[in-house]
Amino acid sequence: MNNSCVYLVGAGPGDPGLLTVKALRLLETADVIVYDRLVSEEIIALIPTGVAKIYVGKESGRHALPQHETNELLVSLAKGKDHRHIVRLKGGDPFMFGRGSEEALVLAENKVRFEVVPGITSAMACSAYAGVPLTHRGLANGVCFIAGHRRADQTLELDQSAIQDKDCTLAIYMGIGNLEPIVDAVLTAGRPTETPVAVIEQGTTSQQRRLISSLSNLVADTREAGILPPAMIVIGEVVRLADTLDWFVPAVDQEQQSTG
Repeated sequence: MNNSCVYLVGAGPGDPGLLTVKALRLLETADVIVYDRLVSEEIIALIPTGVAKIYVGKESGRHALPQHETNELLVSLAKGKDHRHIVRLKGGDPFMFGRGSEEALVLAENKVRFEVVPGITSAMACSAYAGVPLTHRGLANGVCFIAGHRRADQTLELDQSAIQDKDCTLAIYMGIGNLEPIVDAVLTAGRPTETPVAVIEQGTTSQQRRLISSLSNLVADTREAGILPPAMIVIGEVVRLADTLDWFVPAVDQEQQSTG
C-alpha cells in the first residue's frame, strides 16, 4: 500500500515569519518540495540541505512546466517508491488564485492522498504591511477579491455588480498588466475618480514598495514609479488610513536611514 501524501502548502506572500507552524514543520520533514516562482528566497532557504527541490514556477509568457505537467509530476511523485511526504509549495494561499484546487482535483481523481495547508493570502498580508486595513468601521464593511488577469486568450472583464459597492474594498491580484481596463471598469461601476488606491510591490519582503494614488492617477503614477509584478492593488476608502497606520520599514529603507 502506498502511504504517500501530497501537502498543498501556502507559503504566504514572502516574509518567512508569516509561515504557519504546520507549513514550517512540513518543509522540515518533506522528502521533496515542488515550488512556485512566488515563494521567496528566504523561505526556500529554510528547506533542509538534502531535500529535493523541483521548480515549476510560472510567469507571464514563460512557464517552467505547463500546468498539466505539474499535475502529472505530483501524481508521479506520490505513486513512486522514493517519496512519502511531497510538499507542493505555493505562494500565498493554495486556494486563492493559486490553482491549488485544480491540483487537488487531479490528485483526488488519481486516488492520491492530499492535505491542504492554508497560507496567509497576499491581499491580507500586503495590505497590512502597507498600513491599509481591508475593512474599517465607517469606511468598508466588506472585501472583494479579484483576479486582475485572465488566460492569454481571454479579455479581462470585471463583474460590475461586484465592484460597484463603495463600502467594499477591492483587492486585486495580478493586475499590473491590466491597469487601464481595471481602472476603466471600476470607474464605469460608479466609483469616484478621487477614490484612493494603494499598490504594494513585493509586499512583506525586504524589497517592498508602496505607492498611494487615486483612480484618476493610478496608471500614470504606477508607470512613473516603475512598479513591477508581483504587486497587490487595493482600491477603497480604507487606503486613506495608510499614512497614519504605516508601520513597516523594509530592510532597504532601514539601510538607507542608517547610512543617511
